[in-house]
Amino acid sequence: MNTRGDYAASEPHATATVAVVTPPPVAPHDSATSWGAIFAGAAAAAALSLVLLILGVGLGLSSVSPWSYEGVSAEAFGWSSIAWLTFTAIAASGLGGYLAGRLRNKWSNLHGDETYFRDTAHGFLSWSVATLLTAGLLTTAIGGVLGAGAKVAGATAGAAATTAGGLAAAAGPAAMGGDNGYLQYWVDGLFRANPNAPAAPAAPMGPPPDPVAGAAPAMVQPQAGAVAPPPRPMPGAERGPGPGRGDVRGEVNRIVVNSLKGDAMDPADTQYLAQLVANQTGMSQAEAQARVTDMQTRLRASLEKAKNDAKQAADDARKATAYAALWLFITLLIGAFSASLFATWGGRRRDL
Repeated sequence: MNTRGDYAASEPHATATVAVVTPPPVAPHDSATSWGAIFAGAAAAAALSLVLLILGVGLGLSSVSPWSYEGVSAEAFGWSSIAWLTFTAIAASGLGGYLAGRLRNKWSNLHGDETYFRDTAHGFLSWSVATLLTAGLLTTAIGGVLGAGAKVAGATAGAAATTAGGLAAAAGPAAMGGDNGYLQYWVDGLFRANPNAPAAPAAPMGPPPDPVAGAAPAMVQPQAGAVAPPPRPMPGAERGPGPGRGDVRGEVNRIVVNSLKGDAMDPADTQYLAQLVANQTGMSQAEAQARVTDMQTRLRASLEKAKNDAKQAADDARKATAYAALWLFITLLIGAFSASLFATWGGRRRDL
């Protein structure tokens, strides 16, 4: 007899199969920019630039000398400075770019052109940060190098444009009667003694004393009707009533300063100066007039020479500043190219 338990024991058991689905692995996201590598390369480039610049300053100062025929010439010094700046840009920027490319993260699943572009960008960014950092560290030096020429050019250009006015202002203390001033030399020249004036003849001496008589004869008196020549005055001595020496020279200074505002001295002032010179030196009116005219000619020639020298100095400073700015621009471009190129070499070594 079959029971329920027998039927249950004879039935087969059903088994269930569970399938576990695992998602595919996700590749990690690769950042296109490795800022750590960029800042590391920039720091190295800025440090090397500072070291090379200090070395260049030491070598440059040791190669020049204020003594004649010693040291290199100005042209040689300029070209050597340009060469050293170019070498500094290539070495420092190349080091920074190479480190930025070598220390970056390794990129996967990228074709060659994209890797080359990213390495170039890393080098350029490293050069940019290094340039800004170096400019921040050397703000004073760069401002001195680039601004010195501009300041000198502006100052000398202003002086060239207002040479007469500047000299007139500088002669203010002299015009007030002081002993110092640019025009004092020319005023002193007006009142110099006339070197061509004849010397006063010596008084005639009598015959030697008679030793027998033991008495000296009287001095020979001048002949009747003869006029003794007037004594020649000393330079700057006052003749007759009038202002003192300091007042006269101060007035002459003021007249000369006023004449510099125009193309020539007023004829009335010229005649008055000639009278003063004749009164102070004992010269004739014609000689004094010629001396005043000669002083005016030589003074204006001196002012014109000073004006031309100031213009030449301004032009030289302008050229030096322009050349320095242009060559600094070229060296910066060379540095950017070197950083980008060396970064590609460093990135290629990183991917090996």
